[in-house]
Amino acid sequence: MELLEKFKEYIAKENLFTAGDKLLLAVSGGLDSVVLADLCHRCGFDFLIVHCNFQLRGEESERDERLVSGFAVKYGRKVQAGRFDTADYAAANKISIQVAARELRYRWFEGFVREGQARWIVTAHHLDDNIETMLMHFFKGTGIAGMRGMLPKQGNIVRPLLFARKEELRAFAVEAGLEWVEDSSNESDKYTRNFFRHQLLPLVEQAYPAAASNLADNLDRFREVEAVYRRAIGERLKKLREYRGNEVHVPVEKLRKEQPLATIVYHLIEPFGFSPKQVGEVIALLDSATGKYVRSAMHRIIRNRNWLIIVPLMENEAEHILVEEQRTVVGYAGGELRFERLDAAQLRTLDQGPAVALLDADKIGYPLLLRRCKAGDYFYPLGLRKKKKVARFLTDNKLSLAAKQRVWILEMDQKLIWVIGQRIDDRWKVGPGTKRVLKIAFAESAGDATRRPGGATKSSGGAAR
Repeated sequence: MELLEKFKEYIAKENLFTAGDKLLLAVSGGLDSVVLADLCHRCGFDFLIVHCNFQLRGEESERDERLVSGFAVKYGRKVQAGRFDTADYAAANKISIQVAARELRYRWFEGFVREGQARWIVTAHHLDDNIETMLMHFFKGTGIAGMRGMLPKQGNIVRPLLFARKEELRAFAVEAGLEWVEDSSNESDKYTRNFFRHQLLPLVEQAYPAAASNLADNLDRFREVEAVYRRAIGERLKKLREYRGNEVHVPVEKLRKEQPLATIVYHLIEPFGFSPKQVGEVIALLDSATGKYVRSAMHRIIRNRNWLIIVPLMENEAEHILVEEQRTVVGYAGGELRFERLDAAQLRTLDQGPAVALLDADKIGYPLLLRRCKAGDYFYPLGLRKKKKVARFLTDNKLSLAAKQRVWILEMDQKLIWVIGQRIDDRWKVGPGTKRVLKIAFAESAGDATRRPGGATKSSGGAAR
């Protein structure tokens, strides 16, 4: 049983888990996972077996579940089977069957970990799987991280068979008299992995008979290279990123000097859901005006003066929010803004109080930037007609330190428009020549109200008088 000894050595070498750890074994009933279960049993590990029935192959799916359920008696271990409406889930989420199955199974597995039934999720991926993964990543263009393939341990997922070739697992199973099932879908080349397994690799091995062994060696080399690479990139990123709450601020001029720029930018933005194809768009922001941005599914990168700011799209978590012209309502941590466009003739009065700003719409350019007030901000307060720092203005209006910290501002092209809930900038006020008015109404968040001693007065109003 040479494979058993290699299995123990690999677990110890990679420090995958200890003998007392509770394991969750993902067992499909195929050769690889059946061998995994038997090896863990022979080693005396504490494990729970879980089986996913994706209900995609009719009687085959039921056959697989029956086989794995029988391991409860064979190994004296708890076996739990989950049944999933995979096709419906894939259709509802507009994803492939393979992606749907992956999401469903790992979400289910994580539930066992959260409940304390297991510490590690153990899968039966082996060396041939990893060679195929490396090649698939190469053609996808995933870079050095993709070239090192799957790792023995990633988060709470461990893969203790990555050292073994498929033929070794088969030899062990035959010698041990194990029973397993064959998944008919593994023979279909419509799946990308099967195409690599059945078509591409055999063709390559006709020219290079040792190709698979050489690629296996490359996995180890690329893993070591990536470790060095990650360490170097990490040091560069540490000097570029400034964390401010839920945002990341990157100085434009410092980033511009980085070389190789595209590589640094990719690693800077990749954790926030941006793709390699968006690297060029982000680099273009270095020469863009304030307000330009690039977005991913969860974040936006905004050019704001001398900074690139990575902000969450969830506006109640962001401290820099872009407001496009079509927006009518913007909710944020400080409250809510409602935008309305009016003809000047529709206005009955220009005195709306501090919670409403009336602005000359023809003087306003988009996008606007909504952000917290910061040191150095200045504006021309309505009625004063001279420049004043916002901090001094707030002090003169007797706002407490806590109230000052809750103040937000609205700006356009680096020019302040409104100290929200306090006063607009005189340059954007409604005047005799105004034809169209932008009305912005402010409602404070509960528990985050900006207190104003003595109440609002006309002199602190947000509209022209």
